[in-house]
Amino acid sequence: MDALLAALADPVRWRLVSLLAERPRPVGVLARLADARQPQTTKHLQTLERAGVVTSQRTGQRRIYALRPGPLRDLAAALSRLADTADQVSGPHATHDRYGRSLHAERLAAREPGWADGRSFTFHRSLTERPELVWRHLTEAVLLARWWTPEDLRVSELVFEARPGGRIVQEYRDAEDTDDSDLVAGRAEGVVVDVRPGEHLAYRLSPLLPDGSPAFTAHVDMDLRPTDTGADLDVHWRMTDSTVESADFIAGIEIGFGQSLDKLAATFAADADADANSHDTDSTNGANRTGGPDSPDSPGSPGSPDTRSAK
Repeated sequence: MDALLAALADPVRWRLVSLLAERPRPVGVLARLADARQPQTTKHLQTLERAGVVTSQRTGQRRIYALRPGPLRDLAAALSRLADTADQVSGPHATHDRYGRSLHAERLAAREPGWADGRSFTFHRSLTERPELVWRHLTEAVLLARWWTPEDLRVSELVFEARPGGRIVQEYRDAEDTDDSDLVAGRAEGVVVDVRPGEHLAYRLSPLLPDGSPAFTAHVDMDLRPTDTGADLDVHWRMTDSTVESADFIAGIEIGFGQSLDKLAATFAADADADANSHDTDSTNGANRTGGPDSPDSPGSPGSPDTRSAK
């Protein structure tokens, strides 16, 4: 494939391929139609032949070249697959395009300091875990790091002191920058304002500009309510102290934090699946014991602790 792409990249060779698509032709005719010298045309045709896209045979004093359509079809199929991958609905490229539109609009609006003050964003997620466990994922740094960035980023430094006046530090990098060789994608600092375990969390968080100054201040309120199936989480963001340079950050809040909450929900779903698989395995092992699955010592027995409480 690489040899074919390299061969087709030359405009003269592309012209020769186009001519051969019409019908097989001899070197002399191809040179004239391509407006090229015959020795150069021969070299180009030899390159195309090595790439497998043309074939030749000698007829008397002439060498006739013909196009092999198979490699072109294979290339077309590969390009089509690439295009289909990039064109997935709600895929990374669609998200990138959506962010680009938001970025353009916010940059136009950011004409003077305070331009976004009072702006707000709201989010709601119905989660499948009880409020106590959700609360831990909102306040414990190890668990926060599992979800507190959009899909294409990862937490590289995190401090979250879940008490009034507690410090918050969040640094993040590209998810594929596993050796920290690229630049830091972003950093934010803040302070915890209010803590009511299992019910309400409030904090202020400011993304930092390259010079270390805050781009804006986000006042974030999170409220948890128990439901029959788990917990409802409502999040409200309110902007103050917005600078002109904050447009790039504010353009990504709705998309980025929405993706973060989706990761939180997916984390609970994955943990539930893992618990279910573990329970099935333990139940099977317990059934093979002498005491059977209903033995008090069996991991699957009603008297055994709920494994989720240890998370």
